[in-house]
Amino acid sequence: MKPIKILVVDDQVLFREALVRLISSQEDMEVLGQASNGKEALDRVKQLQPNLVLMDIRMPVMDGLEATRALRESYPGLKVVLLTVSDAESDVFEALKNGAVGYLVKSMRAETLFQKVRDIAQGEIALSPVLASRVLEEFSRLKRREEKTYGGLSDREREVLKLVVEGKSNKDIGQALVIAESTVKRHLHNILHKLHVKNRAEAAAYSVRTGLINE
Repeated sequence: MKPIKILVVDDQVLFREALVRLISSQEDMEVLGQASNGKEALDRVKQLQPNLVLMDIRMPVMDGLEATRALRESYPGLKVVLLTVSDAESDVFEALKNGAVGYLVKSMRAETLFQKVRDIAQGEIALSPVLASRVLEEFSRLKRREEKTYGGLSDREREVLKLVVEGKSNKDIGQALVIAESTVKRHLHNILHKLHVKNRAEAAAYSVRTGLINE
């Protein structure tokens, strides 16, 4: 298996270098380079072509949210994960709206971070458990105004999408809903088609932006 090629972006040098050492200890991960702000990250991505960018939010010159938006526009297939000390709901929603496929807090254990990175590389989205709970709470507060708010999704498709937002794998979704993994894949295919999005991360971001999922 080819290693996950990563760019680390953070303006705090000690944290950035420590993170690089941690990631480099994993056989299936390779740090291609570092950057100290969003603008520098844009240049480094163009030069190094990583698979995944781990990036702080609060940085000088260009912050992580602006850089995420720019990277997703220029490199649609690039996976951008925001790794930060902030767990504010507003930052989480903005990150997903701007195209991030993950939002993780720096206080998490190294092994948890490694697993989240692997999950993201396989096409999952990643939120720490507390943040996932907050996102779902926000979904619950959003009220449906018109039938079209649901995007034409069936009740079961909305159940699947809710679990996607929680970062569940197809296997986990199948176990939670007591359906076959192949059925989960079929529901996901239908969800992407109905919402006119390319992948599960975009579907989750669309859900946050529009309030698609409601209790």
